Amino acid sequence: MVGIAAWGVYAPRLRLSRKAVTTANAWVAPNLRAKAKGERAMANWDEDALTMAVEAARDALGPGDDRSAIDALYFASTTAPFVDRQNAGIVAAALTLEKSISSADITGSQRCGLAALGQALAAVMGGAAQRALVATGEHRRARAASPQELDFGDGATAFVVSAEAGAAEFLGRGSVTDDFVDHFRGADAEFDYGWEERWIRDEGIVKLVPPAIRGALEDAGLMASDITHFCFPSTFSGMAASLAKTVGIAPEAVRDNLALTLGEAGCAHGPLMLAHALEEAKAGDVILVAQFGQGAEALVFRVTDAATNARPARGVTGALLDRRVEENYLKFLTFNGLIEWDKGMRAEKDNKTALTTLYRNQDMILGLVGGRCRETGVVQFPRTRISVAPNNPAVDTQEPYRFAERRASVLSYSADFLTFSMSPPNHYGMIVFEGGGRIMMDITDVEQGEVDSGLPVKMVFRIKDVDEKRGFVRYFWKAAPDRAAMAAQTAIAAE
Repeated sequence: MVGIAAWGVYAPRLRLSRKAVTTANAWVAPNLRAKAKGERAMANWDEDALTMAVEAARDALGPGDDRSAIDALYFASTTAPFVDRQNAGIVAAALTLEKSISSADITGSQRCGLAALGQALAAVMGGAAQRALVATGEHRRARAASPQELDFGDGATAFVVSAEAGAAEFLGRGSVTDDFVDHFRGADAEFDYGWEERWIRDEGIVKLVPPAIRGALEDAGLMASDITHFCFPSTFSGMAASLAKTVGIAPEAVRDNLALTLGEAGCAHGPLMLAHALEEAKAGDVILVAQFGQGAEALVFRVTDAATNARPARGVTGALLDRRVEENYLKFLTFNGLIEWDKGMRAEKDNKTALTTLYRNQDMILGLVGGRCRETGVVQFPRTRISVAPNNPAVDTQEPYRFAERRASVLSYSADFLTFSMSPPNHYGMIVFEGGGRIMMDITDVEQGEVDSGLPVKMVFRIKDVDEKRGFVRYFWKAAPDRAAMAAQTAIAAE
């Protein structure tokens, strides 16, 4: 028996208004007005497929420090930041997973997220792993004034696969592999090149997805009428309902694809819809999730009684609620590198990363691991051979101490318009942690006037800067407002 023990989701807080996009482009693309309804998830300038996957995984794993049970990691994305550096290794370092885990990047198709989940299920079922983590992340770029710019959305999901049924018992899988090219992106291309929509729908989805669904149902020993929730992401209106009718799934089982609130998050969107179904399903419900991409992938699960207690702190529900509408289309273009703008002289610096230093301090930089003195209990960042404990500068007494999951608040801060920032002003300050320790950090996901001393914050894994000359992305942790803690403080004050 094998199943999903836990899951997590991340969507950026920013939601780009589609009306703002269509209004700005009405002079050149008036046909886009038909897509003006709703919003799409918009990554901040310091977010990418990898950082979002880390946040989704943290949602799935929970706030605990002990993650030693994870022995395999699969990272799926078609927009990963590195082509020849294992992105899964960065995810593992950020999550402080054990060095002994097996890991793999899975890419190349919009169904690679479900394919990664299927491979993890097979690995655990076959005994190659006991507890596997599957993380998906997508940050798809599109040309300005294109339909894809409005259809796409940014997001990530994560699942913990265990040797027990967990929250959702795995029942069956169906796959179809066929080099049907609905779109492609060459090795040196920035954007996807898509083919004609009717061809994709009628010759691709309609003919390739049903065999995968039927294969999964046969593998599970179920009928189409047994399906309670049917998840199928598509930018084509009514596509999921059409597929359901073709294979015999009840119309009421077809789930909302969240297109109006998040957009289509590429290979992460099928898993995202699965996560949403898990949050709303009841014990005994049967979920079928399928996705198209050079063939099709379909997975079937039965929800167990444990699903209620397995729901993540954030999940899809929390991601949908934690939102801020962005009306500034120019900001979206800037964040996605779609316009060339004058960054000023202060941006003229060499961001070369010393790879030796990065490796030697990997747990500190990627995992935000400091030190705790065994003799005095004093914690500090960074970890050093000599303790900063007052009156007791003990040597070699520090053990690793993880800061990423600790509660924290702003002690002091600056909102700096003089230093270069992709989203001025540049917020940074001294962050103090419950249990001790303080770090000078950037503060992200805030607007001018939102930061003040005492502001509760949480740690988020983000892009620190980019070495554009060499194509290297540097990651570190930043402080972001802990809006759940802020809401709790407000409620207590109201009482």
